[in-house]
Amino acid sequence: MKIGILMTGHAPDEIIAKNGDYDAMFKRLLGNRGFDFVRFDVVDMEFPNGPHDADAWLISGSRHGVYEDHPFIKPLENLIRDIYAAKVPLVGICFGHQIIAQALGGHVEKFKGGWSVGLTEYNLGDQTVALNAWHQDQVITLPENARVLASNDFCQNAILAYGDHVLTMQPHPEFDSEVIEGLIEHRGKGKLDPNMLMSAANRLNKPTSSAPMADMIAAALTKQASTS
Repeated sequence: MKIGILMTGHAPDEIIAKNGDYDAMFKRLLGNRGFDFVRFDVVDMEFPNGPHDADAWLISGSRHGVYEDHPFIKPLENLIRDIYAAKVPLVGICFGHQIIAQALGGHVEKFKGGWSVGLTEYNLGDQTVALNAWHQDQVITLPENARVLASNDFCQNAILAYGDHVLTMQPHPEFDSEVIEGLIEHRGKGKLDPNMLMSAANRLNKPTSSAPMADMIAAALTKQASTS
């Protein structure tokens, strides 16, 4: 099964040297499931021909805002709408979560409550999951066809589903402690509240729920593929 990874940004060079870029992180997260991956650097205007160039799609995170004026934003929104209409499985993480919501009629903005950084707990049904976060932007207004799967007091729309073939997450199940440590050092210091960064650093060694979230993502990527 071919998974198309739509790269909407790149990790800092220091993180790439040690941990690889975002596509490498997703490959590790979703490994040993028989997936083949193909990468499209849409941030650099490298797009697939259409929604059926892969069996399922995964949109990465990015340092950009979905509301910013970048050349790749509108073509990506058009591709998202085509993927959605074709009922091809689609997963979005962080920026991917936000751009899918925006493309389908929702609203994203810089959250007035500030940033979420590091290990964060979310209410997912009757369970609590802990995932690494790195964002200020949030989905504020949902598209009418979205339903909320997980939230917390800071981020009400943390995990969303659209029908049975689209799943999106604001937090980063693909980010391990080394990646968060690298972001603190290379994107956080001098820009974010030092106390927030210190608190995130103090949580680096705590366990995450990335494994069950990987199962959830894999299920979303494969569920509809056999019938679409």
